[in-house]
Amino acid sequence: MRVALFITCVNDTLFPRTGQAVVSLLRRLGCEVEFPAGQTCCGQMHLNTGYKAEGTRLAGRFVSVFAGYDAVVVPSGSCAAMIREQYPRLAPPGAPARAVAATVPRVHDLSEFLVDVLGVTDVGAYFPHRVTYHPTCHSLRGLRLGDRPARLLRQVRGLDLVPLPDADQCCGFGGTFAVKNPAVSAAMCADKVRAVLDTGAEVVCAADNSCLMHIGGTLTRQRAGVRTMHLAEILACTEAPS
Repeated sequence: MRVALFITCVNDTLFPRTGQAVVSLLRRLGCEVEFPAGQTCCGQMHLNTGYKAEGTRLAGRFVSVFAGYDAVVVPSGSCAAMIREQYPRLAPPGAPARAVAATVPRVHDLSEFLVDVLGVTDVGAYFPHRVTYHPTCHSLRGLRLGDRPARLLRQVRGLDLVPLPDADQCCGFGGTFAVKNPAVSAAMCADKVRAVLDTGAEVVCAADNSCLMHIGGTLTRQRAGVRTMHLAEILACTEAPS
């Protein structure tokens, strides 16, 4: 299967190891992975701040760059939800709308691709740590990933998955929300971090590094000793040779 990686702006700029983990994982599972160099932003930030024309142009570029692949894998529920939910609404009628309709159904969050397309939950990972999972808002409410990430984590050898209290509550990041409403955002994150600490987990995992960056900042300032890791990075870990 010929798979394209859409890395997203945040991962490309701040978390390149996540992209490397996705490539390593998918190749281990037999996929032919490519990284189209012409990719740019999905346009979510533009659309959310009122720049619809600019967001529409970026959507058109995405469709052009990623046309022809069997699947497009996105290690971000937020950006995947933008593509799936908003691109059909942004596309002008005619050829652009047809191009969007042809490309968008092939765009998948990583966990969705593994479970629904490849049909696997055991990816051969090994990660001997106590982990809790934060289901980010776009993953939970936009993509409706359900228990797919948890099903993948439960199959990781050595991993102790502990439930996160009030898991469906937002961490307070929300992209531009954190910039426009910093006090509210910080209070929401403080609640999320208390829930993480209540689990006794060594690692808090999510499918969006933007949310993990927000949570991780608070954890670091509190010197909590809890790491943040993207789901892909855990699934890419393999058992060390004996």
